[in-house]
Amino acid sequence: MIELEGLTKRYGTKTAVDRLSFGVRPGVVTGFLGPNGAGKSTTMRMMLGLDRPTAGDVRIDGKHYDQLKDPLNHIGALLEAKSIHGGRTARNHLLCLAQSNGIPTRRVDEVLDLVGLGSVAKKRPSGFSLGMGQRLGIAAALLGDPRILMFDEPVNGLDPEGIHWIRNLMKHLASEGRTVFVSSHLMSEMALTAEHLVVIGRGRLLADTTMESFIEENSRTYVRLRAPEPERLRDVLVADGLAPTEGAEGAIEVEGAQAVRIGELAAEHRLVLHELSPQQASLEEAFMRLTAQTVEYHAHTALPGPGEPAAAPPPGQQQGWGPQQQKEGF
Repeated sequence: MIELEGLTKRYGTKTAVDRLSFGVRPGVVTGFLGPNGAGKSTTMRMMLGLDRPTAGDVRIDGKHYDQLKDPLNHIGALLEAKSIHGGRTARNHLLCLAQSNGIPTRRVDEVLDLVGLGSVAKKRPSGFSLGMGQRLGIAAALLGDPRILMFDEPVNGLDPEGIHWIRNLMKHLASEGRTVFVSSHLMSEMALTAEHLVVIGRGRLLADTTMESFIEENSRTYVRLRAPEPERLRDVLVADGLAPTEGAEGAIEVEGAQAVRIGELAAEHRLVLHELSPQQASLEEAFMRLTAQTVEYHAHTALPGPGEPAAAPPPGQQQGWGPQQQKEGF
């Protein structure tokens, strides 16, 4: 289990992580979400002892990372897959890690086969594609057969087969009772993989809840209707205490009602329906709604024309990447 308590990191006047407290429990895949600049990478680096917190504490199974003997046997992490010595072969890269953590040599070949790199084990990673580099980074995380795993953007560069593979791998690891903590900007993948979500914005905790609850609490749920007699349908809905509104392309939208009840109402009044469909927001829509006020770097919707000045950013919005952000990458 990973436990954070009041975790804070400041760089001069910039607070990258602000009093974060949450736990990552075993047995489920926990997704870690936040806009660019939210502090996700900084948080993960502090978990692994790569950055020292300004305040607060983070523990891995009750210990600080630097207190773990042979840490790869306790926690495996993929933060930057390309952080590999270019002169070593893929196998020797993993062999070096294994020997430094007391891991049997046979495990090196096992994880290379597991991630699909057995045939290129004697090649240097400097010539690997982005996807192959990701697979090697995942192999390093799995090397010590740890009970805790952390992945930062694990599907970067993977083809559809690779994405399917890593998704199922993370679910399988969680089903074995392991702690799996994964950060990603791909909402569609997170929706298919994670069961629990931790969401941060500008370094602060915004949500720590299940996937289902997160979407339900941060989205608009309604029933979409189409009918050949829309005015009569609206009158029936209003008479039943509902508040229909105009939807896209002439559809009717009704909040606060079950599709079953609306269907029964239509049947009672002999109304023909061409569409009766419950609408639930996606994870992406719920995420955008929750984090709208914490996005630090906005792109402009349109480029200025010749001779036109660029639009001013919203009040308080930072422009570009300063030295601290470039250094940190949060």
